[in-house]
Amino acid sequence: MSYIKRGTSAFRKTNLALFAGGFSTFANLYCVQPLLPEFSKMFHISPTVASLSLSLTTIALAISMLLVGSLSEAWGRKPIMTLSLFSVSALVLLTSFVPNFHLLLALRILEGILFAGLPSIAMAYLGEEIEPTSLGVAMGLYISGNTIGGLGGRIIIGTLTDFLNWRLAIVGIGVLSVVASLLFWLTLPPSKNFHPRTLELGKLMNSMMSHLKDPALLCLYMIGFLSAGSFVTLYNYIGFQLIEPPYFLSQTMVGWIFIVYLVGTFSSAWIGSLADKFDRRKVLWITLIIMFIGAGTTLSTNLLIKIIGIAVFTFGFFGSHSIASGWVGQRALHDKAQASSLYLFFYYIGSSVGGTVGGMFWTSFGWGGVVSMIMSLLVFSLVLSICLYFITSISTKSSKDVSY
Repeated sequence: MSYIKRGTSAFRKTNLALFAGGFSTFANLYCVQPLLPEFSKMFHISPTVASLSLSLTTIALAISMLLVGSLSEAWGRKPIMTLSLFSVSALVLLTSFVPNFHLLLALRILEGILFAGLPSIAMAYLGEEIEPTSLGVAMGLYISGNTIGGLGGRIIIGTLTDFLNWRLAIVGIGVLSVVASLLFWLTLPPSKNFHPRTLELGKLMNSMMSHLKDPALLCLYMIGFLSAGSFVTLYNYIGFQLIEPPYFLSQTMVGWIFIVYLVGTFSSAWIGSLADKFDRRKVLWITLIIMFIGAGTTLSTNLLIKIIGIAVFTFGFFGSHSIASGWVGQRALHDKAQASSLYLFFYYIGSSVGGTVGGMFWTSFGWGGVVSMIMSLLVFSLVLSICLYFITSISTKSSKDVSY
């Protein structure tokens, strides 16, 4: 096989292309999060209904990811990723002109379906084309593009909304997406090690069911579901609180709150390395407890302490996500890519359900109700992590758990 090697022009182009693609995808996916208060005012809808602009998108993404990865096995990697990026860019630009919230939701659902074209394929492309000794660096740069995209989209949209309006802010994100899509298309080298396969849906379903029958994997999937639900809930509704008394923060300031995402880029790598050195089961407990403490800290009325709480919560979340997602790949005995796709499915469904249900708690009980819901989800996550401890202990003793 002909691999792309570190230090070559092709390696640099690949990293640039996938960084741009990841930035575009996650900037567009999460750019509506700071706009939820704006949607609530503009369209005269409740915060819960406004949150559907993100929740329905991630549900569509979760379902599509299970299918698009398999389609790429037959149709190729780069063509589907390129089509996904350009299509999403066009839909984002159209979103800025919608006359009502129903049409906005329809476009966001279509975007969610198309978003799956990059995250479900990019890692497979890197695994096929990059030499094994350089894969870690390439994967890290791709993930950093995802993180910076999610962060940048929120900050850009919040700032532009404050100075212009939310429609022009979305146009700005759309134009950036078109530029990123062009950069991706022009710089990503074509696949050299990809070999088309015939789609076998029956085999796909059988392997999927076998993953769901593994109690350890099921625990990891549910931990992803619950922790993602708590994470998105916090970020969905913190903006509603911060624009109200006694804070009266502007959209720009609320958008910049998302800068605490940067602690996640550190914690995911650092806690991941700790999990490799120590007992990953116990490190997972610690990250969930950190999230619990961070969520509780946000109950403070002091703005600085509240932001510190958000940062602590974010630190714990990205650490737990790093452990759980990595553990899935190690635990699965076959079809590891599909096992990881199932984890992402539960992850995005959890973020959708939690992000919307959280609106009911916000409307009925305020920020205290939102935090109570988050803490409840984290308690369930901790219980599942304890169950996971005993399941993997039994598997280890019987020499069947090859992941630990």
